[in-house]
Amino acid sequence: MLVAALVWTFAGSMLLWRGFTLNQVLPHYWWIEVVLSVLSGLVFFQLLFNRISKKHVQRIQSMPEEKPSAFAFFNLKSYLMMFSMIAMGITLRKTGIVAAEYLAVMYITMGIPLLMSSIRFYASFVQTTIKGKLVS
Repeated sequence: MLVAALVWTFAGSMLLWRGFTLNQVLPHYWWIEVVLSVLSGLVFFQLLFNRISKKHVQRIQSMPEEKPSAFAFFNLKSYLMMFSMIAMGITLRKTGIVAAEYLAVMYITMGIPLLMSSIRFYASFVQTTIKGKLVS
């Protein structure tokens, strides 16, 4: 659970960092884009990532092994989706197909729900750890 939490935290933080870094080169109304990105990220979390992170936590908790592989927190479909999203983000940034201001909005919008989802993994890790100590 902790590995999953750290990976989701890293991904969300990296996207937020990229988004805010790109936002520094924007006109003086950059804060409007940040507010809209954060609000969109919250909506995106509520509509999609809340359910996805819950599903992953349940899947990890139902694994029969006491100490599953460090890569078991995602299934193959999720790894493929993550790989394609990373590849698309890098491609869009490196080729300049999409303007920096729009990439900044997309990065922040995606970083918020990833970071928020990581909280569920941390909470589950703490809960499992405490429960394990109470049983011992």
